[in-house]
Amino acid sequence: MKTVISTKPLLNVETPLLAVIVAPGAGVSPLKDASLERAVTSGDYKGQKDETLLVYGAGKAERILLVGAGKPTEITRSAIRRASAIAARRARSLGTQTFTLGVAKEARGSLGAAELAQVLIEGVAQGSWQFMELKKQPEDPKPEVESVELIFEAADKEEAEAGRRIGDAIAAGYLFTRNLQMQPGNVCTPTYLAEQARKLAATHGFGVTVLDKAQIKKEGMGALLAVAQGSAEEPRFIVLEYQGGAPGSAPVALIGKGVTFDSGGISIKPALNMEDMKFDKSGATAVLGAFEVLGRLKPKINVVGLIPATENLPSGTAVKPGDVVKSHLGKTIEIINTDAEGRLILCDALSYARRFKPAAAIDAATLTGAVVIALGHHAIGMLGNDEALLDEVRDAGERAGERCWPLPLWDEYRELLKSDVADVKNSGGRAAGTIAGAWFLREFVDGFPWVHLDIAGTAYLEGEGASHAKGPTAIGVRLFTEFLLKRAGA
Repeated sequence: MKTVISTKPLLNVETPLLAVIVAPGAGVSPLKDASLERAVTSGDYKGQKDETLLVYGAGKAERILLVGAGKPTEITRSAIRRASAIAARRARSLGTQTFTLGVAKEARGSLGAAELAQVLIEGVAQGSWQFMELKKQPEDPKPEVESVELIFEAADKEEAEAGRRIGDAIAAGYLFTRNLQMQPGNVCTPTYLAEQARKLAATHGFGVTVLDKAQIKKEGMGALLAVAQGSAEEPRFIVLEYQGGAPGSAPVALIGKGVTFDSGGISIKPALNMEDMKFDKSGATAVLGAFEVLGRLKPKINVVGLIPATENLPSGTAVKPGDVVKSHLGKTIEIINTDAEGRLILCDALSYARRFKPAAAIDAATLTGAVVIALGHHAIGMLGNDEALLDEVRDAGERAGERCWPLPLWDEYRELLKSDVADVKNSGGRAAGTIAGAWFLREFVDGFPWVHLDIAGTAYLEGEGASHAKGPTAIGVRLFTEFLLKRAGA
């Protein structure tokens, strides 16, 4: 998707669609359109959050679309991002491949030009996305939104261009992740994920290492191998290295759960909606999307990405409840529930991360259904071992519009994981399921600050919304980016 910053007056813009984000009571005087003025002054259009109004034949614009962002005192990055996504969804539904987007002065809130340009582009990427790759002939094909022109005042152009650069990169990572999330399990296998990592490395000059099954066994990743042993598809362990900071400086480790399809194994899931378990790789795809952003922006920071990738299937060779396996760290694990597999592959990745001596580690995983019960589909469950890092991640999530809510990791919860036969068991039952999952991971964090993000409720959505399509959300890409850019001082 091509983006451009323009300083043309709104009345001089020739475009199939001019979308303007407005606030209640702001008026539309810059547009000088009689139809719009009547709608606003009559009260038919109030400019409330998500409210839209479309008129035809105004000046040089074939159509004008007003999109309400909410009250001026309530306008945030997320509000503008959402309004921009609504505009892009409307543009796509109208079949326009290009459109122009502006923001009324009263609807900017306290956002500077750089922030504004960035979140406008992020919103367009969110709202214009559609997945048609596997359809031979869609019933009602709509063209892709190929370009968007952003209108700014001349004095803001340089700052807006800086924001556009960041927005373009995040949009690319976001779309990369969303498309990868949508790939079905028979396409996106562990080997396929590894191929995507290699392509990213070749494009952007990253270091890349992919361990196959024999190398994983040699490395001693017994927990990852246990999950993989029921599948004919071999596991992969993927390592990406971005060197943008000072040589030898401690990297940030991003770790993503890469279960390319999760049946639950012997502890098999119900058949209803099991097809959505292709989204169990969403942590891994977020890490890959973040590396796409890194490759484009090249911030001054070192980052390592770790992705344990496998399927989780039932078979005569599958791991069984009651089995005991040895992890990469050396701790033994009693398998209580084979559907608690994400923590098994992540624990080996967290142990492997020690060799990089990370300054901080963040893992993202569709780990527990319990987080959906606790937080619904609006917040990421966040737990960790370092309060300063937790605050830093939460702040990044606020800027990204990917909000996190902390849950406790008190010592008392460790009792849930006590095993009679092994060092730890992989499930503590129904109570405090999200906390128990994170406590299990904490058992394998050795010597570095760490935050766990449970994205099971936010990685994909089951229905359409005003600002989003059904399906994957690419959650984590924007959060990772905001975190890394601030750490890098960008």
